[in-house]
Amino acid sequence: MMLENKIAVVYGAGGHIGGAVAKALAADGAKVFLTGRTLDKVEKVAAEIGAAGGVAEAAQVDALNNEAIEQHLTDVVKKAGRIDISFNAISIRGDLQGTPLHKMKYDDFITPISVGSSAHFLTATAAARHMIEAHSGVILTLSSSAPGLSGRDRMFHKPGGFGVACAAIEEFSRTLAGELGPLGVRVVCLRSDAVSEVWPIEHEKEWAPAKAYMDASTVLGRLPKLAEIAGAAVFAASDRASAMTGTLLNLTCGSIMDAN
Repeated sequence: MMLENKIAVVYGAGGHIGGAVAKALAADGAKVFLTGRTLDKVEKVAAEIGAAGGVAEAAQVDALNNEAIEQHLTDVVKKAGRIDISFNAISIRGDLQGTPLHKMKYDDFITPISVGSSAHFLTATAAARHMIEAHSGVILTLSSSAPGLSGRDRMFHKPGGFGVACAAIEEFSRTLAGELGPLGVRVVCLRSDAVSEVWPIEHEKEWAPAKAYMDASTVLGRLPKLAEIAGAAVFAASDRASAMTGTLLNLTCGSIMDAN
């Protein structure tokens, strides 16, 4: 197991990506502390981890509430002794895509930027303060393909404030990695494309044209799967990736091809 005896905190663990990563971390040996705004969703994931033989605890924590984040991490350290891994997978609330910027209301533009950057700043820096004491730890952030879209794809998707939010998260991750590297802490940003397997099947006719367009825009001819994102997160958090920091882990199936 790559993460045996590691202590991990997952924000947004009740969501699709957060839940998948939490289960993968636990399956590879980590004890996971799951958080989210909706406790019953987080408890469901914790129960599934327990049923599979893993160890997980659930707590209701809003990733925009600094006091709640700090108190939860203090409790985790009291119980587990340290924090080895922090992963933020919260949904960027207020996201409105498909509307041209010149027709968009200011609140619709700024909300995802504020939510995405604020939540990542609060959770990552809070975890960092604990990791610095141990001179060890890995902070995983979550972005999307939006900041790297081609001109054609920007015209098609019109990502609005969501794309700006993801670009901010990526730059924050690089800056934080530069500051924390000398202190023994790594920072890696997971950049995924859309995960179509979680799209509601009852609306398949509505999203089918977009999925066909997006599949055709990748060199693998498909979009990434939850298991692939989760597997990459496990690797990035493990000692096998100990030379990796300040970078984007490209999980776009080739919709974006760059040096990262």
